[in-house]
Amino acid sequence: MPLPDPKSAFPVVLPDGSTHMGTALLSAVIDQDNIEVGDFTYASDFDPPQDWAQRLAPYHFPMSKGILRIGKFCQIAHGVRFITSSANHALDGLSCYPFPIFGETMPDDYQPDQRDTIVGHDVWLGYGAIVGPGADIGHGAIIGAGAVVRGLIPPYSVVTGNPGTVVKRRFDDDTISRLLDIAWWNWPKDAIDLAIPAIMAGDIEALSKI
Repeated sequence: MPLPDPKSAFPVVLPDGSTHMGTALLSAVIDQDNIEVGDFTYASDFDPPQDWAQRLAPYHFPMSKGILRIGKFCQIAHGVRFITSSANHALDGLSCYPFPIFGETMPDDYQPDQRDTIVGHDVWLGYGAIVGPGADIGHGAIIGAGAVVRGLIPPYSVVTGNPGTVVKRRFDDDTISRLLDIAWWNWPKDAIDLAIPAIMAGDIEALSKI
């Protein structure tokens, strides 16, 4: 079961031979300077958009400051939204009303929040999850359906609810440390192809040998 070509936009082929347009490899369909997406990360949508960047991060415009960085091998379900820092209003005045955006020329420095939003490698974002400004999600985390996430999420955590709460870790400390050290997502494609059976079987000893 080799991996698809990472440059193929729509890698899923249905039994009738047609291309499934509702699952896209994001690095092949998003071309926006302030969005970085690793290879093999995909998003699924029941109503496939023409503009995947706008669908997933509706307030993260091409001129927005701050970076939305999503790692490799992430899995992004229908309804997930990244509400990045460019969506925030200034909080240091007497009102949060964004007066400058209605002027003839909006000041270049008007974006009160410029934090990056970061998703590590091999992260699963469940149906309808919302990732807030400045979130930093560790490798291997699972963000449950409908969860609202902000702040720092440790690697291989399972997060549910609003506000998003770590309810458990997927593995013990030693296994997590070994997985982070192995970092299989950074291997060459041929090596990952070879490792797929071990990854799917949860066999870290076999993965270590590869």
